[in-house]
Amino acid sequence: MHYMRIINRHFKRNYQEVDKYEAGIVLTGPEVKAIRAGNVLLEKAFCKIINGQLYLINAQIHKYQYGNQENYNPTKRRKLLLHRKELTRIATKLQTGGRLTIIPQACYTKGRHIKLSLALARGRGEIAKKKRERAEDIKRKETIEMKEFMKR
Repeated sequence: MHYMRIINRHFKRNYQEVDKYEAGIVLTGPEVKAIRAGNVLLEKAFCKIINGQLYLINAQIHKYQYGNQENYNPTKRRKLLLHRKELTRIATKLQTGGRLTIIPQACYTKGRHIKLSLALARGRGEIAKKKRERAEDIKRKETIEMKEFMKR
């Protein structure tokens, strides 16, 4: 069995990692074969806690070309497998951390299992927005000080 890894290339550009987790994923047979063939897109994917369980949403696992699956939905939500402690830790950080989200970083094989590397992350847009606001505040203060200085 060869080692396979699919990476979410948009992660480093759009998010800042706060914490990292590894999760198993519940899949059907043809989905496993499709992932092993590399037919997965994680760019638009995210994770959400629904009824105390963690789900992968919007990940595209394309239909396995030799599989016989009628009415196959490539973006259906898939259950992720984590220890209860990890799940409660993630839930508390999401509630108290402020503007955090769970994003899949990579999908890979570990032995015969398919795993997902998850990151509790903060959007870089939020960080850049705060920096811009600070810069605008400083600029505003400097212009006010300059006007006061000119009046004297």
